Amino acid sequence: METQTAQFRNPFHSAIPSIRSSEIYSVAQISTPISSKIRCPSWVSFKIHRSFYPRALSRRNLRFINHVVRLESEGSLDVGKDNQVSEIRKKNLAVFVSGGGSNFRSIYEASLSGSVHGDIAVLVTNKPECGGAEFARQKGIPVYIVHKLKDAQEGISAEDLVTILRSYKVDFVLLAGYLKLIPTELIRAFPNSILNIHPSLLPAFGGKGYYGIKVHKAVIASGARYSGATIHFVDEQYDTGRILAQRIVPVLAYDTPEELAARVLHEEHKLYVEAVSALCEDRITWRKDGVPLIKSKGNPHEYT
Repeated sequence: METQTAQFRNPFHSAIPSIRSSEIYSVAQISTPISSKIRCPSWVSFKIHRSFYPRALSRRNLRFINHVVRLESEGSLDVGKDNQVSEIRKKNLAVFVSGGGSNFRSIYEASLSGSVHGDIAVLVTNKPECGGAEFARQKGIPVYIVHKLKDAQEGISAEDLVTILRSYKVDFVLLAGYLKLIPTELIRAFPNSILNIHPSLLPAFGGKGYYGIKVHKAVIASGARYSGATIHFVDEQYDTGRILAQRIVPVLAYDTPEELAARVLHEEHKLYVEAVSALCEDRITWRKDGVPLIKSKGNPHEYT
C-alpha cells in the first residue's frame, strides 16, 4: 500500500456540493494499492487529520468507519478491490440470431444496466426480417446478412464475415437462436470465443435437427423428468462443444411442449446473461482436461 496526498478543487464540487469550490483541502490522504489506476471514483476513502474537519462537509456525505471517511459521489472513478471489474476492458460482442432474439434482448438490456461488462457491436443474421434483426436496427446496432438468398443480392461470405467482425474489434461471438452451422473460418478466427445456448441438457437432445419446439417435443416423448438449458463453446459440429453452464428445469407430468419451452426459456435468459457476464469479466478458466469453468464473482477460488 502507498499513501498519496491529493488536492481537490472544482471537479469534486459537482459530486459533493457541500464542499465550497473556492477552498482547497490538501490534508486528505487517499490510501490505495500501488497498482490502482485512479480515474474518477464512485467512492473514495479519506484519512482525515484530527485537526481537520471542515464545516463545509455535510454529514449527509460522510460516514465514519474506524476514523475513515467515505465520501459518496456520482462519479465513475473507481479505486481498490471493490472496483476490479472496472479495471477490465469492456468487451465487444457480436450476436447471431435467426428468430425473435429474446436471448439477444436480455443480453442487450444487461449490457445497458452494467450486468454485462460489454457492448453489442454488431448483429449477424441469416433472416434479415426476423424479430432480432428488427430490434437491432431500432437500437442502432449494425446488422449484417449471411447466406445469400435466392431472391436477393445480399449476403456475405465466411471470409468477409471474419473481416467484418475484426473491423468491429469483436472479442466474443454469441449465438442466440442462430440456426445455421458456424463456418470453420469463423471458429478458427475466434477460438474458444463463440458461445451458443441450447434448450436442453446437452448432450441429450442436441445435434442437427434439434432446435426450437422440436427439442421440447422430443424431451416430453422420451419420458425424461428433467430438461433445461445449456451454454457451450461452439466447435465445428452442432451442439458438441465444451459445456460451460447448465440450468435444470423439471418436466411436469402433463407438460405440453409449449409450457416446457416457456419455462426453459425463462431460465435461458438468466443463464446466458450470467455466462456472458463471466466471459466479459475474464472469469472463465480452463481445466487441464479442456473443461471450461466459471469463477465465482465473490470468491475466485470457487467455481460454478
